[in-house]
Amino acid sequence: MILVTGATGNVGGEVVRALVSAGEPVRALVREPAGLPVEQAVGDLNAPDTLGAALDGVRGVFLLPGYRDMPGLLARFREAGVERVVLLSSLATVATDTRNAVSQYMIGSETAVRESGLAWTFLRPNAFMSNALRWLPQLRAGNVVRDAFGAVPIASVDPYDIAAVAVRALLDPGHEGRIHPLSGPERLLPAQRLAVLADVLGRDLRFQALSDEEARADMAGRVPEEYIQAFFSFYSDGTLDESQIYPTVEKVTGTPPRTFRQWALAHRTDFDAGPA
Repeated sequence: MILVTGATGNVGGEVVRALVSAGEPVRALVREPAGLPVEQAVGDLNAPDTLGAALDGVRGVFLLPGYRDMPGLLARFREAGVERVVLLSSLATVATDTRNAVSQYMIGSETAVRESGLAWTFLRPNAFMSNALRWLPQLRAGNVVRDAFGAVPIASVDPYDIAAVAVRALLDPGHEGRIHPLSGPERLLPAQRLAVLADVLGRDLRFQALSDEEARADMAGRVPEEYIQAFFSFYSDGTLDESQIYPTVEKVTGTPPRTFRQWALAHRTDFDAGPA
């Protein structure tokens, strides 16, 4: 049995679907019952004592980072008989400045997994293609998207491909103690991703890059200050390079990673509601 955390999210949901397609028994950990096509268990990863039923018979866990007591959580896994953990981490763990809040909780999560005594694999993806979904409110209001870091190219990765690698790491031998950096096959600026989306949707979309001052003001109040500082460290100061293209997805799965166009086509219905 594989336990999937974050099962209602972009990556966790893809992991669930990939395991089902592979015919593997899978259990989704949720905080409250959701419309998922698999067995569900209610529990809170910030409260490891709530996980008894969720961990029954589980041998592998797809784990998100950043919970309150990662060492305690991993100890609970080990006590329950879990053998393998695949952690969704981040390249923030190896940014040139790892003092920011994002790097710190990612590094702390990796450290806890390394020291847990369980077999482990780390996935360190570039930014997700699904981050384009944050443009939805602007796209519903009109044809102009304003966003930060317009001059930063990223070889973003489809959560579908992250999940495909995660499933192989959960099921196949040879991934123990390995770190898999993940990317898509192309590096694109935000305006280029929007141009692809415009073509897929048949809309005349335009990108306007926010200045750093405008971007800070836009994030203020809805993003914690420590994360705003981390994002500016990564993308304005350049301490994180997500423009690198890695061969990992094809090496692990035998299939090339999806392009942003493929992601956009697969998620076209998410964007179908045009301006009000």
